[in-house]
Amino acid sequence: MSNSQNFKSSSIIFLLTGVPGLEAFHIWISIPFCFLYATALSGNSLILFVIITQPSLHEPMYYFLSMLSTTDLGLSISTLVTMLGIFWFNTREISFNACLSQMFFIQLFTVMESSVLLAMAFDRFVAISNPLRYASVLTNLKIVMIGVAIITRGTLTLTIMVVLLKRLSYCRSHVLLHSYCFYPDVMKLSCTDTRINSAVGLTALITTAGVDSIFIVLSYVLIIRTVLSIASPEERRKAFSTCVSHIGAVAVFYIPLISLSFVHRFGKGAPPYVYTLIANAYLLIPPVMNPIIYSVKTKQIRKAVLKVFHSSVTKT
Repeated sequence: MSNSQNFKSSSIIFLLTGVPGLEAFHIWISIPFCFLYATALSGNSLILFVIITQPSLHEPMYYFLSMLSTTDLGLSISTLVTMLGIFWFNTREISFNACLSQMFFIQLFTVMESSVLLAMAFDRFVAISNPLRYASVLTNLKIVMIGVAIITRGTLTLTIMVVLLKRLSYCRSHVLLHSYCFYPDVMKLSCTDTRINSAVGLTALITTAGVDSIFIVLSYVLIIRTVLSIASPEERRKAFSTCVSHIGAVAVFYIPLISLSFVHRFGKGAPPYVYTLIANAYLLIPPVMNPIIYSVKTKQIRKAVLKVFHSSVTKT
């Protein structure tokens, strides 16, 4: 292959894609997306604010919830500029390094969210199976160590993936399939052997979301076994009720992720806009829904939010 067909990574410009076939309606399509972004940013910021300012929420469960809100904020901010830039100004160009940076943070916050959901499952298991030792098992130091481990795990995984992408040559079409940079998308545009990249990407998926999902299921098997051993129906109901919010958060994270994987593998006959809409939903649904789920289903969060609103109204 001639050198003229290859491009240095520093000079590559990728073209992002909006909603194929509906370009004339991008302004109208941007309205619900703006609403979703506003909901995600305001909702997660509010959750973080009430956890930080309300001493009654300074407990392990809410520390993990603050981690979840932080990852959701990062996930929303990572895609905000490129997605709305396409819808509002048809700004589709993104440089190679900017693309890799966006991909790094999107994937990083996705891996971190999966890890936080696993940590929250462990938190619920300890709280239900051994409530007397809850405070001694999940000390502030251990929670900090879990947070550092979550960040380190995601950073190491994504650094390897980014380094492997930078070694590739790109000589095909530079049009990406989404309105943000997605690892499989970028990899497919290479004209060199990507078997190592594919293997690393699959390994990263299995060792993060795959392993996390297995341990989350295992945690709930143990939780169910513990709850069923409780004699009082009322105590069973209370124990299960503490898990409802977390189960909802797991569902809104894994269902879009699984749907996106199935569409990419088995939906080759689907219209192009289906890929785009599901890919956008995969990144937007968890940040939008998690604050709503926890505000509605967690009494302490709901009371804290109402208290903050009441105090702000009183001051004005």
